[in-house]
Amino acid sequence: MECEVPSVNSNIDEIKEIFENTKTIAIIGLSPNEEKASNMVAKYLQNAGFTIVPVYPKEDEILGQKVYRSLKEIPFKVDMIDIFRKPDVIALVIDEAIERGDIDCVWTQLGLVNNDAAEKALEKGMKVVQNKCTKIEHRNIFT
Repeated sequence: MECEVPSVNSNIDEIKEIFENTKTIAIIGLSPNEEKASNMVAKYLQNAGFTIVPVYPKEDEILGQKVYRSLKEIPFKVDMIDIFRKPDVIALVIDEAIERGDIDCVWTQLGLVNNDAAEKALEKGMKVVQNKCTKIEHRNIFT
C-alpha cells in the first residue's frame, strides 16, 4: 500500500491558532492502554488543560473521562477531533464531524492521511491538520 502525502495541511501559524482556540478534543480511538500513543497523547493534552473526550468501542471511562462509542453520541460541543484510526476510517469520522456541524478542526496523527476526506472538511469550514502529532506540535509551540 502506498502512503498518501498530505496535500491539505495547516501551517505552523494556523496550528498555533487552532490550539489557542481549542478547549475540547475528542480523541477518536483513545486506547485505555497507557503504553499506546493515543493514551500518552491524550494524557499530555489533558495535563496541558484541554478537555479530553474519549471515543472508543469499549470501556466506560478512560483517563477519568466518560467514553463515547462514536462522535455522534457526544452531547456537547467538540472543538477538535484527533484521529488515531486507520486511514480508511478517516473519511467516516470526517463525515460524522460534518454531520455534527460543530467541529472546528480535524487532526490526523502521524502516518495518517486522507486527502479526499480532508478536502471535504475544508469545504465545510473546518481546519485540517494531517500526519502530525498533537502532543509534539503543542509541546514545540508552547514550551
